[in-house]
Amino acid sequence: MLLYFIRHGQSFVNLADWAEGNVDVGLTELGQRQAQALGRWLPTAVPHVDAIYTSTMARARETAAAATAAYALPIQFDDRLREIGNNRTDHSPWPADTLPSVYSDFWSSERPFASVMTVEAMGESYMHFRTRVGIFIEEMAATQRGQTVLVVCHGGVVEAAFDHIFNVGPWRRCEVWDHNTAMTCFEYVEHPGREVWRLHFHNRVEHLVGVET
Repeated sequence: MLLYFIRHGQSFVNLADWAEGNVDVGLTELGQRQAQALGRWLPTAVPHVDAIYTSTMARARETAAAATAAYALPIQFDDRLREIGNNRTDHSPWPADTLPSVYSDFWSSERPFASVMTVEAMGESYMHFRTRVGIFIEEMAATQRGQTVLVVCHGGVVEAAFDHIFNVGPWRRCEVWDHNTAMTCFEYVEHPGREVWRLHFHNRVEHLVGVET
C-alpha cells in the first residue's frame, strides 16, 4: 500500500496575524491557488489512486475538492483526520458551534498527556490525537493492501503519522514540519522480520513553483 499524506492549503488560521482563535474556516486566496496547483500536478505524480480520504474540517475539504477532482473518485470524510484539539477524548469531533477556540499555553509535545485546549472536560491530549491518527493508519494497512490511498489532512496529522509509524515515544525530540499542500509518501510492505513501513519522501512541493511569488 502507498499512503500519501497531503497537508491542506493555507487557511486563515495559518496567518500570523489571525486573532479569531481555533475556528473551522476554509482557505485563503493563496490557499486556493496552492490547492489548484496541487490538483494540476497530482495526477502526473500519482497517476493511479484507489481511495481518497480527507479531514472533515473546511480547509481540508476545500483542498481535497480542488486537488483530487481529476481522479473522479468519491471523497471519504473521516473525523480521525481532523487537526489536534478539534476532537474529544473519545475521538468524536466537536461540533462547529462548540469548537474549543483557544489552545493551551504549552506545545503539545511538552505535555503530551494534558489537554491541548483550554477546555478540560473531554479536551484531547496529544496522545489521544496520536491514537486516533494511528487507528486510521492501521485500518488503512489492514483494508487497503496493495492499493494507493490519498489522505488530505493537517500538519499535525502528518506529524502524528511519523510518530506512529516510527514508534516514537510520548516526548518527541524532533518536530516534523511540512508546507501547505506538501505531500509525504509512506509505503506499507509485508516483509516478515523486517520493517513494515518505508518512507519514500516528505514535504514534496514542486507544484508550488511560481505560485507563491
